[in-house]
Amino acid sequence: MARYRDSVCKLCRREGQKLFLKGARCYSAKCALERRDYPPGEHGRLARFRRRRPTDYSLQLREKQKLRRIYGVLERQFRRYFREAERLSGLTGENLLVLLERRLDNVVYRMGFADSRAQARQLVQHGHFTLNGRRVTIPSMVVSPNDAIAVREESRKRYYFKERVEILDGQKVPGWLRLDPDGLAGRMLMVPKREDIDIAVDEQLVVEYYSR
Repeated sequence: MARYRDSVCKLCRREGQKLFLKGARCYSAKCALERRDYPPGEHGRLARFRRRRPTDYSLQLREKQKLRRIYGVLERQFRRYFREAERLSGLTGENLLVLLERRLDNVVYRMGFADSRAQARQLVQHGHFTLNGRRVTIPSMVVSPNDAIAVREESRKRYYFKERVEILDGQKVPGWLRLDPDGLAGRMLMVPKREDIDIAVDEQLVVEYYSR
């Protein structure tokens, strides 16, 4: 399966804002954007002095790339999400965000079992979680209301999850989720709405990009 293998810090620098792709590091002084607030590449430093008025296409592309990178989805899969969002009733942009939020790896991240979506994706792929009592290894699985997510019994013996219990104590989760820190489990209560999704992206520009 194809995946991005280069430094994710370059993605934040390219977009000019923090995408929070490396967990706690993004909140520290080690964040690459704090140290080099210009695009990556040979001419990145000069880009700050060559500012031009961005075109409509440029704005649309950047929003699309930003959203895709936040959730760690490659282009072909992202297009499938968009086509599915178009078929659903309601606003396409909001439907797209909701579909991305309902990915299993994102729900695991939102519950606090991982520090980043990339880490959550790896934990799911390694089979550390169950969905409604069944072991799952597919990060892109769509979670539905009343679905229960839990750490497998075998995985709870691992040092990572033993340490995670202390981190989860007092963990704040979105209102559409419920967390049981002591039981290393959680449940999706309802489908999230746009106001529940704290992603600084203009989804309408993404719709315009694919509607050209």
